[in-house]
Amino acid sequence: MSKTILIADDEREIVELLKLFLERERYEVIEAYDGEQAWACIREHRIDLAVVDIMMPKLDGYQLIKRLRADYKLPVIILSAKNRDSDKILGLGLGADDFIAKPFNPLEVVARIQAQLRRAFDFNESEPKPEPASRTTIGLLTLDHHACVVYRNGIEIPLTSLEYKLLNTFMLAPGRIFTKQQLFEQAWSETYWEDDNSIMVLISRLRDKIEDPQGAPIFIKTVRGLGYKFATKDDFVEKNK
Repeated sequence: MSKTILIADDEREIVELLKLFLERERYEVIEAYDGEQAWACIREHRIDLAVVDIMMPKLDGYQLIKRLRADYKLPVIILSAKNRDSDKILGLGLGADDFIAKPFNPLEVVARIQAQLRRAFDFNESEPKPEPASRTTIGLLTLDHHACVVYRNGIEIPLTSLEYKLLNTFMLAPGRIFTKQQLFEQAWSETYWEDDNSIMVLISRLRDKIEDPQGAPIFIKTVRGLGYKFATKDDFVEKNK
């Protein structure tokens, strides 16, 4: 079934260019020229992926992503002339899945859209594999692998797709030390950029959601000089003795 792509950018030439390339690949394209119009499209249509500019009138891209992430889990790609590291980190921190700087090659944008759609949809439709346990529980956290949601003490915690992938990686291998490169490639399915801070931002976001804000991290632990590891069930058994 054809996927629907939202392109939100106040530059009509960019919207028309991407629409041309995407329709050649048989995607349905919905256009928006400001943030409020984009938000209305998301609420009114079944959008499979959104390409969002940062500097839009009425509602900028950052505000749109923040509003979107409160209710939706669809992949989001930022397409922006604001390409400083701080802009990228802020966008990813708010819940974007990828960041492409302007000027861009439209073929690269199409390729990145296809990659995000594969992660969000096709990977779940591959050949049948042995079913893992439907849930993993460590301490107060329970990860439902079928519903792709996590509960803390029975209360659901909203996660973005990247946050879920990272937490799933950790909870399926508790106690294992992961390097930043391994975690990045698990979450983004892309080659790790040596000086990229994206994984640190993602871990910080995830900690904010699952850890006790009053204490030190007990689930995601930093292993100095090596990377990160997740607590094991035994860690909580020991505490409860």
